[in-house]
Amino acid sequence: MAKSKTKTIYTCQNCGAQRPRWEGKCSDCGAWNSFVEELQMAEPKTRGWSTGTPEKGTPSSKPVTLDQSLEEIKLDRFDTGYEELNRVLGGGLARGSFVLLGGSPGIGKSTLLLQMAGGLAKNKHKLLYISGEESVSQTGSRAHRLGIRSPLIEIACESNLQTILELARHKKPEILVVDSIQTMYLPDLQSAPGSVAQVRECAGHLMGLAKQENITVILIGHVTKDGAIAGPKVLEHMVDCVLSFDGDISYNFRLLRTLKNRFGAAHELGVFQMNSKGLEEVANPSELFLEERGDQLIGSAVFASMEGTRPLLCEVQALTLSSPMAMPRRTALGIDINRLHLLTAVLDRHLDIRLGTNDIFINVVGGLKLMEPAADLAVAAAILSTQSHRELDAKTCYFGEIGLTGEVRGVSFVENRIREGDKLGFQHFIIPFSNKRHLADLKLSSDKKITFIRNVKELSRLI
Repeated sequence: MAKSKTKTIYTCQNCGAQRPRWEGKCSDCGAWNSFVEELQMAEPKTRGWSTGTPEKGTPSSKPVTLDQSLEEIKLDRFDTGYEELNRVLGGGLARGSFVLLGGSPGIGKSTLLLQMAGGLAKNKHKLLYISGEESVSQTGSRAHRLGIRSPLIEIACESNLQTILELARHKKPEILVVDSIQTMYLPDLQSAPGSVAQVRECAGHLMGLAKQENITVILIGHVTKDGAIAGPKVLEHMVDCVLSFDGDISYNFRLLRTLKNRFGAAHELGVFQMNSKGLEEVANPSELFLEERGDQLIGSAVFASMEGTRPLLCEVQALTLSSPMAMPRRTALGIDINRLHLLTAVLDRHLDIRLGTNDIFINVVGGLKLMEPAADLAVAAAILSTQSHRELDAKTCYFGEIGLTGEVRGVSFVENRIREGDKLGFQHFIIPFSNKRHLADLKLSSDKKITFIRNVKELSRLI
């Protein structure tokens, strides 16, 4: 018989789409020159993972009844030694979970996990740290600089995933850290480390290790130039928790966000400060973001944001000036530029302040990115202040969503936002009128004042 030819397939390294022949542009994601030739291997007889070894004539998995075995399926958590990290993870690191940490190069991902390893070792948990990017001496010297010395932490330098799996099953750690998933490879696959096929298969084997051996596996993932986690999207679907570690290099603090969490609330935020001793927790991030607020308060408004379940106060700055260009500039740092276009149109239409001939610049101080529409009222107040050259009260806080007809719509977690502002000494809160019914039980001191507004015209009269 004639030998069967080796089949090749072309895989997009951006989205994971597969084609029988090479294409210059991926029709799925639009990326150019992203298809790489890979050998198509024979499908293995077994994939994924199983909770037990099947006996002849019996199923491998045994269902558990919720009414009788609640203690057996109770989720154990590890204390990482850092309250910010525990809260972002949903109360601690869950045993047997599969966690992915992504972030820009040099932001401090390895430092964060090394410090977490030190905190876990203090709580008598055994950890194995696998580095595919650095030697043992490099990782060890960094750990010593951070003051981490413990016999419960073992460090190895390896990229072959089969060797890593054997090492993990032999050492039996409670937590396994892999730095990074893009450097791991399976010898059975012909594609290079970091390719879609390698990342997908390596992640699948590590997920099997986490669920079979009940080992918590933490992966470090690279990001693309757009900030998304590199590799196939299935990687984010596989893991139990996706963490994003980012921050402006110009500032010394870092933001840890939860993008997905099966064991807690998503979109939680943890704030760390980078110094000579590594990452340090910030207990009161609102105070940190407002501590350098100046005395010139023209165009400066304070917004009470909600990051997951945590209220956070931040400063929104605006600057408008007459533009000689036919199309004035709109620049926004920290908010969506389309949201700025919308607010500019609403204010121009309902208040007749002629913003269409002005350049508008918006900045959220500290490198924060505000995604919720509740920031509309603070942005509008800052724009009206700089346009009319009137200072805003330093002790006034704004939050509310603005609609196209000029109405101010209600927002969620009103009481939490007001309590955070009250804790930091703010005395006046300008909020939507529809939120008045949610504050029936809220008790404030006599020097505190809440103003309810229905539309942007009332906001303009207040300023």
